[in-house]
Amino acid sequence: MAEPFRFYTRLTLKETTGLRAISLPQLLKFLRTVPGSVIYHHTHHYLQQHQYLTPEPPNDFAYWVSDILGDKELGERLVSIDTISFPSLRALRERFIETIEEHLRKRPRLRFRWVEPEQAFHFIRAVSVIFPTPYEAVNLAEFARGLVAVTIDSLYYHIFEARLRLEHGSNDFSLWFKSLGEEALAQTVARLDPYTHTMEELRQSILRMIGRRLKEAGIS
Repeated sequence: MAEPFRFYTRLTLKETTGLRAISLPQLLKFLRTVPGSVIYHHTHHYLQQHQYLTPEPPNDFAYWVSDILGDKELGERLVSIDTISFPSLRALRERFIETIEEHLRKRPRLRFRWVEPEQAFHFIRAVSVIFPTPYEAVNLAEFARGLVAVTIDSLYYHIFEARLRLEHGSNDFSLWFKSLGEEALAQTVARLDPYTHTMEELRQSILRMIGRRLKEAGIS
């Protein structure tokens, strides 16, 4: 029998690292060494701040390279990195590093382009405080009721942080559905692209999927 699903939520705080870059070589240097929580902040904080809008989040690295450093070509390449295709922050970090390294090999003079200190890229760390909600489920019907009740922050934690930052391999919902033997539902939810929906849209989509499955099973 599957373990009950406990809904958790999170509070995310921003913490400065004291690290800053004024050139591509410096950006590259710190990208190699900063904690994963820094990579997470600079690729996901837009979603947290604008979670009721349809996300259109270029990552902070792309914005700084394009709009501050003035390298539009590299900026476009960094924007095109598909965050959802990476199973971990380590893999995502490597893609940023590889993309910048390749660009610098082709255009070595860009190593000497820099901005004034007041325009520097400041590396920020995301510090998450995780705590349980009162909501728990042992079946799909209870899960649906819990999903209706929890906040946007809970959805964000189980969909984004679990898959990428915590490296669970998928979102927590899909993993639990699979443990129930609901393979088709698990796969359908796992295929949702959370970066092109608001949290509310995702909530409603998952609820509709669960509703259809309950109807198939004759459960109202």
